[in-house]
Amino acid sequence: MTLKIAHPTLMIDTRIAQANLQKMVSKAQKHHLKLVPHFKTHQSAEVGEWFRQVGIDAISVSSIKMAKYFASHGWENINIAFPVNIRGVEELNELSKKVNLSFHIVNVESAKYLCESLKHTCQFFIEIDAGYHRTGVSNKDLEKIDQILHKTQGSILHFKGFYIHAGHTYHADAKGLSTIHQTSLNALRQLKAHYINDYPKLICRYGDTPSASIMDDFIGVDELGPGNFIFYDLTQAQIGSCSKGDIAVALACPVVDKNKERREIVIHGGGVHLAKDKLEDKLGAIYGQMVWLSEDRWSAPVEGAYVRSISQEHGILRVSDAIYNQIQIGDVVGILPVHSCMTADAMKAYWTLSGDKIEHLEGLSL
Repeated sequence: MTLKIAHPTLMIDTRIAQANLQKMVSKAQKHHLKLVPHFKTHQSAEVGEWFRQVGIDAISVSSIKMAKYFASHGWENINIAFPVNIRGVEELNELSKKVNLSFHIVNVESAKYLCESLKHTCQFFIEIDAGYHRTGVSNKDLEKIDQILHKTQGSILHFKGFYIHAGHTYHADAKGLSTIHQTSLNALRQLKAHYINDYPKLICRYGDTPSASIMDDFIGVDELGPGNFIFYDLTQAQIGSCSKGDIAVALACPVVDKNKERREIVIHGGGVHLAKDKLEDKLGAIYGQMVWLSEDRWSAPVEGAYVRSISQEHGILRVSDAIYNQIQIGDVVGILPVHSCMTADAMKAYWTLSGDKIEHLEGLSL
């Protein structure tokens, strides 16, 4: 590896990431869907350029700050896929002068405030809750949907359509994923059928990464909006969205200590680097899986070599005798993350295997 690692460093294999992108582009084309990816995973203008090169012209982000960052890098069609924060209305007014801006409205109060406070035309999705129960309007609550639409009728706010992020697919088995997917599709189809006469241009946007990666029925959906697929991670591999060979980021961690009795390797790589998302197996928690790093790639995941314990700066790898004997203090090992979005946000920059730095929004002073 060209880069000399002294501290926890997030590596990106650009070949894997770009292959993941091309697969999702092909999936959207197969189903005649517009791909509107969520950029909250990578949060990088340089990575964003890969999307532009394959014809992507509209994106989602998760905050006003992120929208401002990508607008400054030439993106002109941006959706803030988060319940609109009315305290940011001045920033929304500045943004909407420059870009085609949309956001999510999930209550009448926000709709009323924005109708009175926005200075430029904006579009909005009504985010629908079809079972995730994080945020959104229940697909059965037509009264609330009607209230939002009535409040914005004839205003500076234009209704764009319905949006579902079925995040509970991240915790489902194959059967559960299929059920969630069909429930979400049915909700969107029913809403479209109910409102299409009054809003003939309305669109339905849908797409968590598990559904977008695995499912093959999108009838009734107009746009696909996943985000995590660009990097994937151990969670997605466990779900079946990808193989572990599709994971495009790995945290390079220096080895600082060893304990032979417990067959433990202590790495500099803890919760402030990997975050604290975890998976479970019969032996307990998994916070990451080890790979060997080499000059131009990393290895397949090392079986049985998992980060089993994590604190702020420390990670504890439990490994077999054979692996224990191969690792020396001062070595650097790679860790595949459980949740790449959180790891990327924690690390705030990427390094390619050839030693080039890729900037991340949160690593910049804005």
